[in-house]
Amino acid sequence: MRLAARCLLVLAPLLLAACAPAVRVKGDAAMYAAQAAREAALAHADHWTLTGRLGLSSATAGGSGSFTWVQNGEQYVFDLRGPLASKSFRLSGGPQGALLEGLEQGPVRGADAEQLMRKALGWVVPLRDLRAWVLGLRADGGPAELSFGADGLPSLLRQDGWSVDYRQWDLQRQPPLPEKIFARKDAYQVKLVVESWQFP
Repeated sequence: MRLAARCLLVLAPLLLAACAPAVRVKGDAAMYAAQAAREAALAHADHWTLTGRLGLSSATAGGSGSFTWVQNGEQYVFDLRGPLASKSFRLSGGPQGALLEGLEQGPVRGADAEQLMRKALGWVVPLRDLRAWVLGLRADGGPAELSFGADGLPSLLRQDGWSVDYRQWDLQRQPPLPEKIFARKDAYQVKLVVESWQFP
């Protein structure tokens, strides 16, 4: 018992540190200027391939899997492998509409990708805004509120009712890109862990 108590005393500070909230500040003029420079540098980054892990959850269901997201201008292909009951899906489209494949009843089409996924799968994923958020940018939608981390990069973004938590950044890239993105709105959560970015 003494040994266990000693181990607990040694581990307690580490456990508390792991649970400690991230240090966040509202940001000063220099931080906002740096973010504006990042957004300007990535404003035309509309051709890329992103691979990683995806987690989705709501009040009643959840699951995870791997994904590949290919963005070619306004056209996209989003492959989900193994999320929720080991199923795989492909969402593709652009301004002309969206196509969702992998359903038992066959492919379905819709004018809006977000509504299509919500109706067919019950998933709430902010696809329009996520295209910007995944790059660490504010979307073109509603007003955005930013908080910054100790590294001067965005740590928390609140926009369109979502809270986007940036847990980790790839500082080797210039400009830096997010590696862990957790988005939450009410009972819905979307978690992205980036494994690789590819740009032309």
